[in-house]
Amino acid sequence: MPGYRAATSGMTQEVDAVGWTGEVEAYLTFLRAAGTPATTQRTRREHLQMVAREVGGNPWTDEPAPLLDWFAGLTVARETRRSRRTTLRAFYRWGVESGRATVDLGALLPVVKASTPNPRPVPDRVYAETLMKADERVRLMIRLGAEAGLRRAEVAQVHTGRDLFEDLDGWSLVVHGKGGRRRVVPLPHGLARDLLALPTGYAFPGDHDGHLSPRWVGTLVSRAMPPGWTMHKLRHRFATRAYAVDRDVFTVQELLGHASPATTRAYVAVPRSSLRRTVDAVA
Repeated sequence: MPGYRAATSGMTQEVDAVGWTGEVEAYLTFLRAAGTPATTQRTRREHLQMVAREVGGNPWTDEPAPLLDWFAGLTVARETRRSRRTTLRAFYRWGVESGRATVDLGALLPVVKASTPNPRPVPDRVYAETLMKADERVRLMIRLGAEAGLRRAEVAQVHTGRDLFEDLDGWSLVVHGKGGRRRVVPLPHGLARDLLALPTGYAFPGDHDGHLSPRWVGTLVSRAMPPGWTMHKLRHRFATRAYAVDRDVFTVQELLGHASPATTRAYVAVPRSSLRRTVDAVA
């Protein structure tokens, strides 16, 4: 089996990934048996294939230096580094527990602290310009992010026949979130009306299990937005505006589908007017 190729110091060298291929597949079988969501499986596969290409060698070696050197050389955002560390921690722990490895190399990777919250909600001007620029399909994606707080993967999976339902207060949407978790988000009347007008099926049909891929949804929305703005910032917009209604972080947490209110805090930009009112009240 041919090895992968990786760039090092401007030169291209062969990296032996043969030892990794079967082990990664065995680990993914383990994840499937554990009921791990498909999205998580894809992330784990991508991370481990990257290590196979860029580190290579025997995945169950007792020598930590190659993996540590690779991890130290990553030039990625802190949250991306944290995500890759999570994958490697789980992979090597499984290797030890399954008798494949004698040393848990993942446990030797340094802790990566979470980033300081820096929410950047899309302002009204940018939001209005984006809606005017986008076509009808992309406009609906944008509104699902800004008016209902959906992630791009959640937008991709919206199904008009399966996920929309009416209750005493109006129409709501069953959202298929991270880790296979589902939540119910009430829909504004206008957004519900536009979803109900679509044919029964996926709101955004495509070749990714019947719908568009999350990555392509994010790409389409980013193309409609001014430089520097992304679909994720629409979620920041929703969180910030939702928090401003009653200052209830637990309601916002539930709407966003977060496991912890600490995560929700990273999405909410506290208005400076609120800070000033508090300081003035204290004075």
